[in-house]
Amino acid sequence: PPTSLESRTIAHSLRLHKSLLQIHSNAACALEIAIKIESLVDMAAPNLAKALFWGFFLERCILFVDSAVGVNWGTLSSHKLPPSVVVDLMRENKIGKVKLFDADPEVLWALRGSGIEVMVGIPNDLLAAVASSVAASDQWVGQNVSRYMVKGGVDIRYVAVGNEPFLTNYQGRYQSLVLPAMLNLQQSLARANLAGYIKLVVPCNADAYQSASVPSQGAFRPELTQIMTQLVSFLNSNGSPFVVNIYPFLSLYQSADFPQDYAFFEGSSHPVVDGQNVYYNAFDGNFDTLVAALSKIGYGQMPIAIGEVGWPTEGAPSANLSAARAFNQGLISHVLSNKGTPLRPGIPPVDIYLFSLLDEEQKNILPGNFERHWGLYSFDGQAKYPLNLGLGNGWLKNARNVPYLPSRWCIANPSQDLTSVTNHMKLACSFADCTTLYYGGSCNMIGEKGNISYAFNSYYQLQKQDSKSCDFDGLGIVTFLDPSNIASSSPGRCQ
Repeated sequence: PPTSLESRTIAHSLRLHKSLLQIHSNAACALEIAIKIESLVDMAAPNLAKALFWGFFLERCILFVDSAVGVNWGTLSSHKLPPSVVVDLMRENKIGKVKLFDADPEVLWALRGSGIEVMVGIPNDLLAAVASSVAASDQWVGQNVSRYMVKGGVDIRYVAVGNEPFLTNYQGRYQSLVLPAMLNLQQSLARANLAGYIKLVVPCNADAYQSASVPSQGAFRPELTQIMTQLVSFLNSNGSPFVVNIYPFLSLYQSADFPQDYAFFEGSSHPVVDGQNVYYNAFDGNFDTLVAALSKIGYGQMPIAIGEVGWPTEGAPSANLSAARAFNQGLISHVLSNKGTPLRPGIPPVDIYLFSLLDEEQKNILPGNFERHWGLYSFDGQAKYPLNLGLGNGWLKNARNVPYLPSRWCIANPSQDLTSVTNHMKLACSFADCTTLYYGGSCNMIGEKGNISYAFNSYYQLQKQDSKSCDFDGLGIVTFLDPSNIASSSPGRCQ
């Protein structure tokens, strides 16, 4: 018979599995079994045999819990679709999970009664207030969570505490704020009777961990080891997954030596050999580097969700429609196959949130022009390429009832000398998005006059077609005839 120590160990392990299963909205069978196990373990030692018997079935349920595909919905756009149109778009495509970067009331209002599971976010610049004040934490939960958690309201499942707060570029600015903020927020959720339903998570950039060579050598950055141990302990005790953002595109973009085929899912002629394990794609290699890092701090079985993953369609030589489609379709097929990774065979991420649902032409382009072109859809909810999300709905469906501006455009005035146009173009592109005109953009080859018209029109549409915004000292002119290189009545778009 098991010893007292063994009994306690088994009990702890089974309770851990029970708490982890709470993050799976579709793991009812496993959760029911876990509860049965817990009740047996809590009783006399003779029931441990029964507990272990049920434990076998629990492991089967855990193994076959499917990953869910969701999307990130960012709103850094001057041409925002009405939130109700975006929610209808998601429902039309059977997208059941959405990750937000804040808690915009208009967005949350539109999500009421949709049945879509929501992750709301606390921006990094609010972490200090929430970390230092219980009252501020209570207020944030009251205004951004509790008020929507009513019958027919919003199905909020997660609160993201910051967004990549441990990013190297932040130089530790938010590092000491994350855990205090989480502790306050957990208490606030408890006071609102929501702590058992809504989980706190921290979306982390993949630069939080590293490896000198192969995935099994993965470890958190030395300066993060202590805080990550505390963070993961907190997540584990509350049944929350570790959320990480993984971008093979950035690995390819930032390194000329990175094998291109290793970024995708069709196999690689440059696999990474790690002992008996062989990695044929960067996603699995990165994922297992995190698994190894978690193992080194004692949490090798921690569930992992992918908070952001995707591929842009503009702004770099490797950012194009065919590459984006190949990556995203390969990713979806790979994850939904439930093959897992070499360090977690048969156990895929609990959720993946594709980045992103829509293009955001107001995003900062300091990392690269591609930052404004991650969307599965263009700004107006039109699918950029065929993609099957694996949700039983076939190819992506386009948004309906999209409100467009009138059909008029601003172009370079053909009767004017354009030699003095440079400063006007710089002005237009300092406000509007001209990234498709630059190297790696799809409109890079439309010629000088095409570039001028594109820039003028982008600014004109940004200003809601104000006639004065198409003057440019007489170099611009409004036309009601669709120019050959502009196919939209909003941001300039070449054909």
